[in-house]
Amino acid sequence: MMKAPKSLAVVVRKPNGEIAFKEDLLHPWSDRWGFLKWPVLRGTLTLIETLVQGIQALNYSANQALAEEEEKKELGSWSMFLTMSLAILIGLGLFVALPHAISAYLGTIAPFRFGVESVTFHIIDGLIKVFIFIAYIWIISRFKEIRRIFQYHGAEHKSIFTYESGEDLTVENAKRHSTLHPRCGTSFILLVLIISILLFSFLFPFLPKFAGLSVWVKNGFYVFFKILLMIPITGLAYEAIKYSGKKAHLPWVRVMILPGLWIQHLTTQEPTEDQIEIALQALSRVLRLEGRPINPQVV
Repeated sequence: MMKAPKSLAVVVRKPNGEIAFKEDLLHPWSDRWGFLKWPVLRGTLTLIETLVQGIQALNYSANQALAEEEEKKELGSWSMFLTMSLAILIGLGLFVALPHAISAYLGTIAPFRFGVESVTFHIIDGLIKVFIFIAYIWIISRFKEIRRIFQYHGAEHKSIFTYESGEDLTVENAKRHSTLHPRCGTSFILLVLIISILLFSFLFPFLPKFAGLSVWVKNGFYVFFKILLMIPITGLAYEAIKYSGKKAHLPWVRVMILPGLWIQHLTTQEPTEDQIEIALQALSRVLRLEGRPINPQVV
């Protein structure tokens, strides 16, 4: 899947070797409500829209993988809502509620006690999130189908690098490029984790202590507050990714994006030539829909 501001293209290779594609013109919510283009807000909106489009693309790909005689089903609005809600709930459970619960427990048994109002709590909370994230990626990468997805992920990055380098969109040109890209969603997730550590460490000391409430109720409120803060956190991470993409030549920016590039060694793998071909086709189609030249040096 390749996405541009106003269009999207999904290209898949069917089991019989044929190539199928789907093209869509996008109508972002921000076109209807201008305030959604404001910095920070636009990042959260982009994340939601991309999640919906990603689920739709996976559904299309799965349908194309079915044999011709098998029934193909498109996700309806209700099914899409349930799928997206489940994905969000699992994500919040794994990366917000579970790390908070573990950190709260460790704070009661550690030689030096620490609570949610301390910086120590949020550093430990953040480290647990990073560990869970890396462990999750490593575990799913053991599955053959997930490895293929990671190969296509690498093919997408190679294709984008080829375009950004002003080269013709050919397999031979793309093969020379890296599978690691500074604006990758993997880097975005890592930035979300880092920003959450900083923001929680700053804000939580000022929250009410809720002395009269039970531990469960009190920590339930703190988790709920963290979930609310994910809106500005994802927005800030989006702005940081955009900035790093424009200023990647600056030494301090290169240092900032290094952890994200390291993590991409887990989420991308070297693609095959036929996988690169699919990625290049998706990129070419979305460029055509956007009215952009296939070679960015051509005016």
